Order: sequence, then structure tokens, then C-alpha cells
Amino acid sequence: MATDVRAQLRYCPISAQKVRLVIDLVRGKPAVEALDILKFVPKGAARPVRKLLASAVANAEENFGISRENLYVYRITADEAPTRKWRRFGARGRFRPILRRSSHVTVVLRERE
Repeated sequence: MATDVRAQLRYCPISAQKVRLVIDLVRGKPAVEALDILKFVPKGAARPVRKLLASAVANAEENFGISRENLYVYRITADEAPTRKWRRFGARGRFRPILRRSSHVTVVLRERE
């Protein structure tokens, strides 16, 4: 039975659609390689996802005694979080809605057999 190591990032102030572009690059990859990939991805979502992945790797080493070389990204998802709704004045004194979207990111690492 493989041990799953989970970490969550909640209320990330980036839309789930943008985060998914980044997490699709690392799904199924070894954890060390995924961290290296995220270091050089020129997207805003890469930094919080890298911090989350680094946290999950640290949890695996500290709490479960698993070497980082044996870990891989088993599952990683970005789900929609609450949207903050703002209003701004538009033409002719009308309101224009502004939707500040956020996301919840979950990563599950698993040990290689």
C-alpha cells in the first residue's frame, strides 16, 4: 500500500483556469523534476504551485520519512474558489462588474514502487 502525501493551497488569488495551465506541466512527473520545471515557467501561477509542491515534499520527508527521490506527482488539481465581485463605473454612469477569481490547489504525492 503506497502512502499518499497531500498538501492544499486554499484561496489562491489566481483563477483556476490559469493555474491549470501550470499544473498540467508537472502531472505525473517525479517531484524533484517537477520543482525544477516550475522554477523556470514564466507564469504567475508557477510560484505558488512550486511553494505548494515544495511543502508537500518537505511533509513527506519530515512526517513519513520518504526520500524526495522516490516521490512523484500522483494527482494535482485546481478547483474554483469563491469569486469576489467588484463594481466599477463604465460608460454613461453604468456599473461594470469585475470578477476576482481564486482557486484551491491540491497536490497528492506518492512513493514509487
